[in-house]
Amino acid sequence: MMKRLHTIQILAIGLFCLASGIAGAETRDVHKFFFDQHLGDFKAELANAKKDGKRGVLLMFEQEDCPWCARMKSTVLNQSEVQDYYKKHFLIFTVDIKGDASLVDFQGNETTEKKFSEKNRVRATPVFAFIDLDGKLDYRYTGASKDINEFLMLGRFVVDGTYKTQTFAAYKQAVK
Repeated sequence: MMKRLHTIQILAIGLFCLASGIAGAETRDVHKFFFDQHLGDFKAELANAKKDGKRGVLLMFEQEDCPWCARMKSTVLNQSEVQDYYKKHFLIFTVDIKGDASLVDFQGNETTEKKFSEKNRVRATPVFAFIDLDGKLDYRYTGASKDINEFLMLGRFVVDGTYKTQTFAAYKQAVK
């Protein structure tokens, strides 16, 4: 009787995982498969994005001990489907809003991560900034997405140019 109950519990957990999409979802290291390594020169990265046929650059402004940043990395950005979609369209980098590392901004000015973040009025994290191939901000999304589907929807919203004609909230309602 006890063995049978244990088997039923295991089956129930398995069914829950399948129904919620946990089983079968491939996760990969977020630093290896989502974020690109950069040398701190965003102007040069724009040239790389153009050369690689990307739509632009995606910056994730973050900070140490940010629970929402950690949640995005461990539940959304580590998903192969998310990684494959975003990597197809963008070069992707992180910026530590309190960081002292030097960098060159999209216009070629030398600065630090902290000053760059301040110039871009980033106070809360995470912030996802979609930058076009001219170094101009296309769209800015503040906060963590609800789930994988919402983050993929955000990517399509920007890639398809829908952000030019409607809000992300209206887009989500229309797509549902």
